[in-house]
Amino acid sequence: MATSNTYAYQKHPATKDSTWLKWLAITLAVLFMLVMLVVPLGVVFYEALKDGVAAYVSALTDPDALHAIKLTLLTTAIVLPINTIIGMALAYLITRHKFKGKFIITTLLDLPFAVSPVVAGLMFVLLFGANTLLGGWLEAHGIQIIFATAGIVLATLFVTFPFIAREIIPLMQSQGDSEEEAALTLGASGWQMFWHVTLPNIKWALLYGVILTNARAMGEFGAVSVVSGHIRGETNTMPLMIEIAYNEYAFTTAFALSSLLALLAILTLLVQNLLNKKR
Repeated sequence: MATSNTYAYQKHPATKDSTWLKWLAITLAVLFMLVMLVVPLGVVFYEALKDGVAAYVSALTDPDALHAIKLTLLTTAIVLPINTIIGMALAYLITRHKFKGKFIITTLLDLPFAVSPVVAGLMFVLLFGANTLLGGWLEAHGIQIIFATAGIVLATLFVTFPFIAREIIPLMQSQGDSEEEAALTLGASGWQMFWHVTLPNIKWALLYGVILTNARAMGEFGAVSVVSGHIRGETNTMPLMIEIAYNEYAFTTAFALSSLLALLAILTLLVQNLLNKKR
């Protein structure tokens, strides 16, 4: 006979809310989401399309806007696989190995959450700028980091690399390593254990981490703004181009790019919800 482990919160006399309180909470929640989320998002799409579809398409196909879109997608495509590999490696290191100084790695993992993105961008400027020892040496050998795509990728890597590890670590800690030990006992190699035991067990957390990393990489502004130099047609990502267009009163371009960025974010949320249902 099947039994349910779900606690019926609203059916228990001690925790049951009155009808008016329940509907008041629902009304306040819906109003808050309408005012703070739905209405502003609707305004963005209205402003983007109010001059017609032709103007909208023209704004998105402008050479500077088109380059910003391509640079944003390129940066995300570079950052995602790197952060995926680093995130899984860090999670495995922290949860499956004991060594001195582990707390230091765990603390540093949260550094991008604690440091302002603007400060993160400034750190890369102070490290790789043309007037620094390392930056000057790199530029002398034809390698430019700051005010180039490489700097944008590095800044985005910094602000996004904790997401995947932080999604995987709690799951790996709660699951333990008994299944992995069993696989090794039965003769599996380290890679066989990873592909057939570890990865299937963490795949959902890994996918959530990838989704969060993707969303943050596409929308990052602060760190990228510092290292990019705002060079038109070269180092402007979509968020930077939106700011430039808005400041220059090119509202159609600004809102068109904003709507595209919002669509990408909505698509990310839809993928996450589909994964939740599949899970």
